[in-house]
This record gives sequence, structure tokens and C-alpha cells, in this order.
Amino acid sequence: MIEDEAPQLHDPHETWWKVPLAASLPGLPLLAWEFSLFQADGYTSGINRLILTGFCLFAIAWLLPHRQSQRTLRTAISCTALVFAVLPLTLALLLTAAMASG
Repeated sequence: MIEDEAPQLHDPHETWWKVPLAASLPGLPLLAWEFSLFQADGYTSGINRLILTGFCLFAIAWLLPHRQSQRTLRTAISCTALVFAVLPLTLALLLTAAMASG
């Protein structure tokens, strides 16, 4: 038997938590702040749907099975959730800059 075998895709992934944690540390507080800021618009507005989708994506990234085969999916979902967290703030800053310039 060879000792230097490559890890199988169904093997447990020891560092599965690093990517969701790196995305959640800045993303979750930002989403919570944006939700409290934009909740006056109602739960059905587009920006609140984006924020709630970000919360759901963070939950999915943490709840995926802890296998090596799920690493790419977990990374993609965590990065998408972080983009959903940063996007409303970016849009608000762009709108503020546009209103102040003219």
C-alpha cells in the first residue's frame, strides 16, 4: 500500500471552516447593519431580498457537509454571500457620491 495517496473526495476536510469564517466575520455584521438600516423599506423590497439572500447563503455555507468534495461549492457560496453583503453598501455610497456631486 502506498502511503502518499491523494485524499479522496469523500474524506472529511479538516479545515472546512476557514472559508466560511473568513467570509462571515466581515459579512454578517455588515448584513445585520444593512438590514437594520433598510428595514423601513419593507421586507419585499429588492435590497432586503438581497440582504436576506446573503444571510441564507452564509447559513448554507456553514451547513454544507464537511467533505473535500464540497470545498469549491462552499468557497463559491461564501464569496457570493460576501458580495451580497458588500453590494448594498457600495450602491448606497455610489448614490451618495452622485447626489453630492451635482
